Amino acid sequence: MARTESNEFAIGKKAPDFTLINSVDNKMVSLNEAKGKKGTVIMFICNHCPFVIHVNEELVKMASMYQEKGINFIAISSNEIENYPQDGPKFMKKVSENLNYPFPYLFDETQQVAKAYDAACTPDFYIFDADLKSVYHGQLDDSRPGNGKPVTGIDIRNALHNLLETKSVLENQKPSVGCGIKWK
Repeated sequence: MARTESNEFAIGKKAPDFTLINSVDNKMVSLNEAKGKKGTVIMFICNHCPFVIHVNEELVKMASMYQEKGINFIAISSNEIENYPQDGPKFMKKVSENLNYPFPYLFDETQQVAKAYDAACTPDFYIFDADLKSVYHGQLDDSRPGNGKPVTGIDIRNALHNLLETKSVLENQKPSVGCGIKWK
């Protein structure tokens, strides 16, 4: 299992705009339509990565909890599907339905969105405020497949708490670690 760390994404940087197809209902979804009133979490994930599989349950819990508070979640898969067909839209739809994702699962076929965000790994997490300015880019928590630490989502939960309470951004933002995005 190759371990890739997320790249830098400056705090305060505006979220790059996008419109992508939702693998669940085949409708186009724009960032502006899907963003939350108080904030937005954008996650680069995929179907086959053990790091994503490890945290999927927590992603569903967090999204369900925070969407009620005005924070919307958006998942994007940018992996190329010629060599990784299990990450294609029909399988994305199955994963989304099986796990009851309470968020859109968008397919970035051209990989332009991943490049705009300088996404490097799955999972890769970005949190934006109501104005789509970055307040967090980093890990979900310290848990990794096989390290024995429980999946709690504490880092993202703390960042979302600060956002909702209009407190300053977290000082210590550890990079996410996961499988490298599969580039064309």
